[in-house]
Amino acid sequence: MTQMTNKLNVLILGYGEMGQAMEYLLKERQQLAIWEKYPQNNFQSAELDEAAPNADIVLFCLPVNPHREVVEQIAPMLKKTCLCVSIAKGLDEAGQTAAQIFSDGFKADQPYALLYGPMISEEIRAGRYAFAQLGCNDTHAYDSIRACFHNTRLYIEHTSDITGISWSVILKNVYAMVFGMADELQLGDNMRGYLAVAALSELDQIARRMGGQTGSPYHLAGLGDLITTATSEDSHHHELGRMLARGEISNISGEGPHTLAMVNKFQLFNTVDFPLFQLIHHIIEQPKDIHKEINTYLTETYDS
Repeated sequence: MTQMTNKLNVLILGYGEMGQAMEYLLKERQQLAIWEKYPQNNFQSAELDEAAPNADIVLFCLPVNPHREVVEQIAPMLKKTCLCVSIAKGLDEAGQTAAQIFSDGFKADQPYALLYGPMISEEIRAGRYAFAQLGCNDTHAYDSIRACFHNTRLYIEHTSDITGISWSVILKNVYAMVFGMADELQLGDNMRGYLAVAALSELDQIARRMGGQTGSPYHLAGLGDLITTATSEDSHHHELGRMLARGEISNISGEGPHTLAMVNKFQLFNTVDFPLFQLIHHIIEQPKDIHKEINTYLTETYDS
């Protein structure tokens, strides 16, 4: 692909870690506007009513919960060709994914996509490599994003399985916590290897049950992001698992625990068929003797 000579107008929504990572990648390549609802440290936020109508691409570097409000606000302002892209890896308070919110909130012809994969913001801002899948229904959107990030160290693949990658990245935050528990309890490398296989098996089954394609979790948005999140010492969800194993239960919050709550509240799928998922949910609700809980789970798994 030849490099584009004209800069794209890119609106970044949110100036947290991922918003800053996107700024790092794009500031020398595209024309940026950055909006932050709660600006800090004298940061001058763009005005949505000025930036949104000019945007060629809008990057939602926000948690999933504010997506609906922001979509409702900017949808009437956007050009028909403007591509909206979310990196949010969670469920909102209605138990919906970012893709579902986009589908509900935008007109049928407004293009949107999801960008998911191993993209730790600190590593991006340190100039290291990052990888992602772009979930979208047409190749034009993929070409636009590839052009946007051309000559950066973010490498992007295309998939049409929006549902599959959505559930892959949402659920990997749940499974990543048990890796942190195992590491804190010093259960060893063999246990880590087992957990990877068990987690991926359940991820694949759940993703298919929710409408995704078979094998979708075995790519960047699933396996790639799971390994990154489950093994990185900088991972929030790995640290949550360690905290639980240490008995520190007063500040257990994040997309993983919230996903467990939303799956349970809205009965999004039958968890009985997924014993590792159930184990993690039980530990979150009653974090007592986690080593004993894991041992019981293994005994029941292999003796049944």
